[in-house]
Amino acid sequence: MKSLPVLLSLFAILTLSAAARAAEPYQPKLIVPGGILLPLYPADSKELNQDRVHEAENYNSTFQKKPENILNVINIHNPSIEVHLATDQPNNTGTAVIVAPGGGHKILWVGPEGADCVPFFKEQGVSTIILRNRLRVDGYVAEVDAVNDAFQAIRLVRAHAAEWKLDPNKIGIMGFSAGAELSAPTAIKYEAYERDHNDAADPLAKISARPDFIGVIYPGPTPFTADPEAKIPADVPPSFIASAGSGDRVHALWATDYFTAMLKAGVPNLEMHIYGNGGHGGGLKDRGGIPFGTWTARYLEWLKDLGFLNKPGVPTKAAADVAAYAKKSRG
Repeated sequence: MKSLPVLLSLFAILTLSAAARAAEPYQPKLIVPGGILLPLYPADSKELNQDRVHEAENYNSTFQKKPENILNVINIHNPSIEVHLATDQPNNTGTAVIVAPGGGHKILWVGPEGADCVPFFKEQGVSTIILRNRLRVDGYVAEVDAVNDAFQAIRLVRAHAAEWKLDPNKIGIMGFSAGAELSAPTAIKYEAYERDHNDAADPLAKISARPDFIGVIYPGPTPFTADPEAKIPADVPPSFIASAGSGDRVHALWATDYFTAMLKAGVPNLEMHIYGNGGHGGGLKDRGGIPFGTWTARYLEWLKDLGFLNKPGVPTKAAADVAAYAKKSRG
């Protein structure tokens, strides 16, 4: 039998070990089995709320299928990306889509607006990266903290492009609803982000935060809602926009804010679909066969037309058009 001093020492070691584990950043659960989970920031990053980064995320799951599926998440203090590569597919394109789920900044619908994207894009040879960003309901400023998470995700994916066999010139971001409030600003604010996040000690500081294409799906307010004359960079990436119309009037108006500003500036490869029937949300669902349920086919056509579904390393039409537009704008 161990002596009392030995037992007390063991208890102290276990107590300290438990305290150390509790102080470490929370490690999220996988939304889709087989993914690669990476935190967006180093554990000691000043971007993180160090008082809460150890708190567990809260998950709402369904047991209708096996294994259980995570539908939504809250209490995100250690934001992350979940990487699902399609680089093992015969039709691998090297393209990656960072997906920002919606939820009104109160919750993240990582199931219908995240997990469902994985098999959909993989069939096209496109890798999916599910973004788990910080939420307003958890005390963060969505327009700052969550948007910064989106930019950090772009940098992080591009930094791993060689390791993951991705094309660094074919990394885009697509947001649903509140998630589109993250994807839309990345179209025009990457220069400011790079200027303000240029710490020499940051290994990602020299990595471009500019996405190569943007998806804005039944969006919340975009930068052009508050400022229709918001500056559009000369090398602005192309955008695809989709929403129901009168059945989702407010979001359709926000979509139109974005489209109108980009169209007024003559941005190339800008495409928008506003549908006569349908409501808000729904992710990739076919919506009972109404035309709004086909927006995903239009999105794939757009990606194909711009060269994002070609083989890795093949220059895209999108890049050529961006370069021509930038030359004209600066000329």
